[in-house]
Amino acid sequence: MPTDAVFSWGLIKHMNIVLIGFRCSGKTTVGKALAKALGRQFVDTDRTIEECARISIDQLVARFGWDCFREIEESVIKKVCLKDRLVIATGGGAIVREANRTALKRNGWVVWLEGKIEVLKTRMAREESFGKARPSLTGPDSFREIEQVMESRQRLYEGMADLIADTTEADIGQVVRIIRGAFPGTKQGHGHGRKLIWQTV
Repeated sequence: MPTDAVFSWGLIKHMNIVLIGFRCSGKTTVGKALAKALGRQFVDTDRTIEECARISIDQLVARFGWDCFREIEESVIKKVCLKDRLVIATGGGAIVREANRTALKRNGWVVWLEGKIEVLKTRMAREESFGKARPSLTGPDSFREIEQVMESRQRLYEGMADLIADTTEADIGQVVRIIRGAFPGTKQGHGHGRKLIWQTV
């Protein structure tokens, strides 16, 4: 095997796997299961932000605003991306800043976990019933803003993604299997830099 091919394989298998997508698309749940399956460390950037700030994201945004949150988020993502072989779950809006997109792609293979809006709303309602509500981004309540925010982010999600996985009807095991099968850093992986789209039928 040529030296450059060996070098490229070495780089690929050490890449981070980055999960992006709207809130309640399954990034944390899938990320934990994927990290366990691959024997990798899992990092949730939202949880890391809360650990750094020592308050919840709800409280952080309520006290200091979204701009402050985005500054902390950018700093956290920059530090996290200095490591490799991680499975990283990002916040839904992490991709709005170019600095975050650059950092995540530098050593990351990116999976966009997509879901139908109606399903995301149902998942959000379930979370809120357990006291896990998130602050609104645009002024109206979180449910009414989904269509507006999703439309503004869709181009960014799609532009970053190496794999697009529809999680609307898939269970965690299915999503983990499709990511493992597509990631070029595993023996069964067949991504090789091509954008792949997987949808449940």
